[in-house]
Amino acid sequence: MTTLPDEFDVPWKDILENYFPEFMAFFLPEACREIDWERGFAFLDNELARITRAAEIGDRRMDKLVKVWRRGDDQELWVLIHIEIQGNRKPNFAENMYVYQYRAYDLYQKPVVGLAILADEEPGWRPAEFGYALWGTRQSYRFTAIKLLDYQEADLEKSTNPFAIVTLAHLHAKKTRHQPEKRYQVKWHLIRSLYKRGCNRKQVIDLFRFIDWVLHLPPELDNQLRSEIATFEEKQKMPYISSVERIGEKRGEAKVLTRQLQRRFGALPTWAVEKIAQADQPSLEEWSLQILDAQSLDAVFMDNVS
Repeated sequence: MTTLPDEFDVPWKDILENYFPEFMAFFLPEACREIDWERGFAFLDNELARITRAAEIGDRRMDKLVKVWRRGDDQELWVLIHIEIQGNRKPNFAENMYVYQYRAYDLYQKPVVGLAILADEEPGWRPAEFGYALWGTRQSYRFTAIKLLDYQEADLEKSTNPFAIVTLAHLHAKKTRHQPEKRYQVKWHLIRSLYKRGCNRKQVIDLFRFIDWVLHLPPELDNQLRSEIATFEEKQKMPYISSVERIGEKRGEAKVLTRQLQRRFGALPTWAVEKIAQADQPSLEEWSLQILDAQSLDAVFMDNVS
């Protein structure tokens, strides 16, 4: 499978994990209303890895398997989420969703709800069903497929759900490719809207991180934007700017480290990309130093390199 662009897959994964109830409320509200959120939820990474291996589908970086409980009947349910970021048509997509579902049920005997978020740029590509019929035997599997292109910008602007901003940022990232000035204006508008929507400090920082990843700007415009943010926050008397600056510094460190590792060891595996994305700044700095002596990619991330 082709690796997803780093500017999309990492921020989508992070924001989904940090705001899963809001994700479900936005994309699958019927399920959200029936989930007993007081009992919590759990990401089943180990179980998903086993299902992936059994299905022989390969590395699916944007798949998530989540355990929830339904209100009233105390039933444990699993929600399988796949986010298709790239704009390429996948001829076996619906079949792969079906394979995941029956492998999950075969291995764990758990009901699995399929949800696909199609963030591509092809309006006519809408896989939502897999099936076949032969000699009296019929097999049919349907799952929920959400097409981001279907959302109207005006409706997204009115919504208070964080994934309205996420969807807006993603759609604008597609529209403003190779248009840095237009992207600057859109990005600045989205950042200001975080404060107008009444987001708390954590939400501003988390959503800014997503916006900053997907709507990346050339250095001169990026510096101009950060100056605008500092002035705006000072007027609003909201002490978020120090966190914004740290995020920017961390992002720069992560980019430099990624380039260094790619030059030394070639294309990076999924686990390394995710480790870099989730690291704090001191860890990024330490790994950058360890590249000098490490003889393998694994050794770079060890606590001590001899």
